[in-house]
Amino acid sequence: MKVLIVFAHNEEKSFNTAMKNLAVERLRSNGHEVIVSDLYAMKFKAVADGDDFLERANPEYLVYAMEQRLAYKNGTLAPDIMAELEKVKWADLIIFNFPIYWYSMPAIMKGWVDRVLVSGYCYGGMRFYDRGGLAGKKALVATSLGGQPHMFQKGSIHGELELMLKPILQGTLAYTGLAVLPPFVAFHVPYVSAEARARYLDDYTARLDALALAEALRFPSMDDFDEKLHPRAAMSAATG
Repeated sequence: MKVLIVFAHNEEKSFNTAMKNLAVERLRSNGHEVIVSDLYAMKFKAVADGDDFLERANPEYLVYAMEQRLAYKNGTLAPDIMAELEKVKWADLIIFNFPIYWYSMPAIMKGWVDRVLVSGYCYGGMRFYDRGGLAGKKALVATSLGGQPHMFQKGSIHGELELMLKPILQGTLAYTGLAVLPPFVAFHVPYVSAEARARYLDDYTARLDALALAEALRFPSMDDFDEKLHPRAAMSAATG
């Protein structure tokens, strides 16, 4: 496979950096091609604004998604966006490697999502979920957090991990058509022993070795909804 790792951590000695370095080495040793977008090292611009377009359809009023759509069509996206979008087009698998910040991803990675997953190519109109622009590609979230596993279960203080990650797994990745693999999560990382961190890296190695066997999470299919996005099953029940 061709693998793009979108990496966001501001410390080169961090556990997330160790995960990224492991993934690069292991994937390449398994015969995959790998490129990395190290967002902090790149000083990637996180703010989506009018400067993202070399030309504007409406210089007086910014409708960002509409300008994205037209700029992608006309080839007038900012060069840093186009460079990342070309990596997305190239990749068969995109690994998003980051620590959890406030139930989500760091701002610099959210900015990458906002600016690079452009309307007009990655989504738009009725092109989302299994009809999204990135259909046929896969995504894996590889992340760490400070809490312990028992804090992220049904009935726990923070609730289920899957619900916490839903805006990322469904609202971002699946929405654009990516087949989303089950996330890899390392818990309580700032507080565990070096031996425990080594075990997490061993577990991550096993996940990377088994990518071809991983079954994607289930999300909505456009075939289950009509042209106005009403559920077909509900309509059938109402008329049956």
